[in-house]
Amino acid sequence: MKINVASKNMVKVDAVKETVREYPLFKGVEISFAETASGVSEQPKSLEETVQGAVNRAEAAFKDCDYSIGIESGLMNVPHTKTGSMDFCACSIYDGKEHSIGLSCAFEFPKKVTEMIHEQGITANDAFYNVGLTTNKKIGSAEGAIGILTKGRVTRNDYTKQAVQMALIHLENKNLY
Repeated sequence: MKINVASKNMVKVDAVKETVREYPLFKGVEISFAETASGVSEQPKSLEETVQGAVNRAEAAFKDCDYSIGIESGLMNVPHTKTGSMDFCACSIYDGKEHSIGLSCAFEFPKKVTEMIHEQGITANDAFYNVGLTTNKKIGSAEGAIGILTKGRVTRNDYTKQAVQMALIHLENKNLY
């Protein structure tokens, strides 16, 4: 069995590798990875756009494999929050016919970060750097914003794994869906 991960971001690739090791369905699986376009903005700002980015990536990576996996992080509007939005990760597992979608936990960025993303149209990476919360211009390929805000208690790898695990519910329980 072969899985193509639609990313060269090793945090995403490692999250997939670590997760599928826990599933008998994927015993002996070969995992490859390649960068694909999301087809959405560099910083998705809605649930719909973020999920669509994951779907687009999964479809683009479906070549000579049994499953392809697209992962996209973005913001979504959430009522009663301090900033009006929360960041989350979406995963799409594609078998050539159907998508299995999973989402991670969600959390708020600091107000200044959220304002910069919406007002200046910049990415979370750039906003966290510009606000001075990190010296790493590529936090999405490291601990992630969630790692910074939780002081390492939850990392980008952790929340990416959550999204993959939630999408895998469909594959482990096909008779229910």
